Amino acid sequence: MEILIVEDETAAYESLVGILRDIEPSIQVVGNTESVTQTINWLSNHNKPNLILMDIHLSDGSAFLIFENIKVEVPIIFTTAYDEYAIEAFKVNSIDYLLKPIKQEELDRAIQKFKKLTQPDLSEYLTRIAQLAPTKLYKEKILVSLKDKLFPIDLQEVSYFYTSNKNTHIYLKDGSSYPYFKTLEQIFKFLNPDNFYRANKQYIIARNSVKSLTIWFDNRLLITLDRDVPERIYISKNKAADFKLWVVNK
Repeated sequence: MEILIVEDETAAYESLVGILRDIEPSIQVVGNTESVTQTINWLSNHNKPNLILMDIHLSDGSAFLIFENIKVEVPIIFTTAYDEYAIEAFKVNSIDYLLKPIKQEELDRAIQKFKKLTQPDLSEYLTRIAQLAPTKLYKEKILVSLKDKLFPIDLQEVSYFYTSNKNTHIYLKDGSSYPYFKTLEQIFKFLNPDNFYRANKQYIIARNSVKSLTIWFDNRLLITLDRDVPERIYISKNKAADFKLWVVNK
């Protein structure tokens, strides 16, 4: 059995390795990652282990962030020094949940539990593990500055964001516009992708501002919004099908 240990404390890692050897000498520890970033990179660039032992609190954040960034297709036994962090969620969505300091009999019992799982059990478990990804909280309002004042803007009132020559503006449905000192990349991170779409390098557009789609001669889409735009908005041929689904699906 091959096991990846996700643990940022050297003493805890060495303790786990020792316990695993005592439980079953044939177990191979194929890696040790200490952070969310390292774990994402390791899982993205190595063959899947049979099992992961994962501390919940890592050096650069919560293990929840791993599931937000990649699809984890390996059964997990969670470990933590705390007992107040979503215990029920971990019990339901993981093979087991162990409190530090880890006792040999508890880890042995968890591994035996893993070994007894049938393929249908594992498949069902892996469909549930995505539930551990945190729900993203998207902004509902933003602040825009004009001279010495700040104005709260409800994102439902936004028609689109537009950038040109490294200058970004926010355009509202009422016809007004404001400079907004962020890049489209920075802006899109806090927008709900159900409501906003990165059309191209110049535009992020709001779903409720789309009035019509025109099929262009090269299978691009020409987008008409609920207000005038500085330059035409085209959706590339490669993104056209995805965009049409986005417009009509919630």
